[in-house]
Amino acid sequence: MSLNFSNLELNNKIIVIVEDDVPSMRYYETLLQSSGAEVKKFRTGKDFVDYLTNNKEARIDLVIMDFLIPLINGIDCTRIFKKERRNVPVLMLTAYTSEQTKSEAYIAGCSEYILKPVYPENIYFLLEKYLKQKVKSTVSSLP
Repeated sequence: MSLNFSNLELNNKIIVIVEDDVPSMRYYETLLQSSGAEVKKFRTGKDFVDYLTNNKEARIDLVIMDFLIPLINGIDCTRIFKKERRNVPVLMLTAYTSEQTKSEAYIAGCSEYILKPVYPENIYFLLEKYLKQKVKSTVSSLP
C-alpha cells in the first residue's frame, strides 16, 4: 500500500489532536500535513475542554486522543466531548495497556483504542476508515 496521505483528500476535514508528548504531536501533524486536513492541537485535556466550551458550534470531524494527558485525562475528555458530538469518532492512541482503561475508553465513547507506537499505515487506515468519503458506484446489470 502506498502511504501517500494526500490521496485521502481531507481538505474539508478538521482533525483535533489532544497529546502532551511533543514528538507524538509532531508525528501526527507531519502525517496529516499532506492530507489537506485542518489540524487543531491541544497539549492538555483542560485546553481541549475549554475549546469545546468556548466554541460549541466548531466543527470537528475526528479526534486523536492520548489517555495520559495533563489536567483532564483522555477518557474524561472523551466523555465530555461525546455528550454533544456523539457521531464524531475519537481515536485513543496511547501507551497505556490496562484492560480496565481500554474498557473505560470504549464506554466513554472511543471508536478505537490503539497502543503506541502507531505506524503510518495504521494512521492512514484509520483516517480512511473514519473520514474518507465512500463513493458509491452503480453497476448496470446486463440482460
